[in-house]
Amino acid sequence: MNKIPDSASFRRPIPVPTAQAATHSTGRITWSQALELPARTPSAVDRAVFRFRKALPDFTWNAAALEGNTFTLPEVRTLLDGVTVGGKRLAEAEQILALRDAINLLTDLVSSGDFRLDKHTSDLIHAQVARHEAIEFGKFRGEGNVAGGGHVQLTDGGRIEGIPAAELPRDYANLMTALASISDPVVRAMVYFCSATRSQFYFDGNKRTARLMMAGELLAHGYDAINVPYARALEFHMALDELFTTDDATEMMLFLGSC
Repeated sequence: MNKIPDSASFRRPIPVPTAQAATHSTGRITWSQALELPARTPSAVDRAVFRFRKALPDFTWNAAALEGNTFTLPEVRTLLDGVTVGGKRLAEAEQILALRDAINLLTDLVSSGDFRLDKHTSDLIHAQVARHEAIEFGKFRGEGNVAGGGHVQLTDGGRIEGIPAAELPRDYANLMTALASISDPVVRAMVYFCSATRSQFYFDGNKRTARLMMAGELLAHGYDAINVPYARALEFHMALDELFTTDDATEMMLFLGSC
């Protein structure tokens, strides 16, 4: 079973810029104008996609483990090779295979030049990622027959109420407007992840879907996908807590920049 190591085994928290009075915003989240991210060097899109496909087992394992999936990396490799892993719940195996299918769809879209950082693409990805988990998949909350959702549990046991489904179309429109003003693909990808995650557009699978959308935007511009390692789960969840309790994405973007 995957266990999150105690906090002593993690890196020290990433410092957040103190001058945060001046911020950018999507209407749902903000981030500091003083934010500085490590430089990333792009390559040809096909090379970035090749590296991502090669890292599929590792990316899949990290994404699943961060959701509490107990498959080990060797077990993920075995399952992806088409061999059933004994002693595991069917739901966990289905989650991993759904991630694989979503990643394959994503890389096909990027390779063909059809990837877009938009709702249509996100719905396609979500329909793969959450097909075994969400009440309704491939649709924003409120677009189908089920109401509610969007609630988030914090690491301290607290609860953040979900954004009403009626507000999600406005959230999405505001996000698209904000993204159009961001020229840096890396920042644009991170902002999408943070804002989409905070809005909780779907009933389930939001972080995984938003992370793959972030990966797609990076790959489409020749950058390597950001792979959040399970070894840094505590940092990731602390940054998520900050995002959900303050609507400030600065800490999360700094964390993503360090991955």
